[in-house]
Amino acid sequence: MSRGRKPIRLHVEVAYALRERQALVGVEVEECATIDEAIERSGILEAFPEIDLRQAIVGIFGRPVALDEQIRGGDRVEIYRPLIADPKEVRRRKAGRSTPRSRRG
Repeated sequence: MSRGRKPIRLHVEVAYALRERQALVGVEVEECATIDEAIERSGILEAFPEIDLRQAIVGIFGRPVALDEQIRGGDRVEIYRPLIADPKEVRRRKAGRSTPRSRRG
């Protein structure tokens, strides 16, 4: 960066949601900031101490990304909760419980 030039600031949002509580925080970061830096700056980790970024999956608009990926203006960083159950297994169990419909003829 040349002397006298102000760093470019980007506006991004960081989102996290529980069933009973959600947060969507707008933050300003420098143009070279990473996903991790935006999350740190947002204060989400203090508001939701159960988040473990070493284990969490994060994404931008539903697309999984790495914490060290560079962020772009307008991005919405989403921190995903761990799955309680495998969605495929839940569907499989539901299908096994359903009774076949009788045919009218």
